[in-house]
Amino acid sequence: VFPSLAQAQASVANEVYQELGQPSVFLFCPTEYCSSLCSPSPSQSRYLLTLGQELLPGIGVIWTGPKVVSQELSAMLLEEVEGVLRRCPIIWDNLYANDYDCRRVFLGPYTGRAPGLMPRLCGLLLNPNCELQANFIPIHTLGSWFQSELGSCAHPDDAGMETAAALGDSQGPQEGSYSPQEALELALVDWVAEINQQALEPGR
Repeated sequence: VFPSLAQAQASVANEVYQELGQPSVFLFCPTEYCSSLCSPSPSQSRYLLTLGQELLPGIGVIWTGPKVVSQELSAMLLEEVEGVLRRCPIIWDNLYANDYDCRRVFLGPYTGRAPGLMPRLCGLLLNPNCELQANFIPIHTLGSWFQSELGSCAHPDDAGMETAAALGDSQGPQEGSYSPQEALELALVDWVAEINQQALEPGR
């Protein structure tokens, strides 16, 4: 019926989206959802080009970055994805995910995400560790990153793409910028307080 997988998927997604009354949040995860799955690259992928043309504008598209689990995200990559999909992507961030390897638990701060990403995003979903208690620092430091990004959007600087291309932990802390180390220290203080409070509860 359809000449390509992308056209089939777009047709079904569009129909469901319209049948549901075009909700404000409707997410589509493409088969090629990161750069390493694209052939030969995101900007030259016939599959992504077709989705960008065929998907209705109100449908959000999920993207994980250069890889399924991306150590870094840059504004330059997101600009490329935005161009081919004709919309800002929603990042599906697997930085902390360990459902594929239960021996792996990432307790560090949210890091490797360039400052100035917010204008290139339609949203961000964090895929956490499977172990609930191990996610205090990841979620806490994600909040610190988000606050820093909101501050950057409210007070844009003149550096533009130069600032956006630099990773948040690649330089020393700057006023108004996100510092993974500072975010970690703040999260640890709150986590210790949370642990102490739980220890005082009856039955603990």
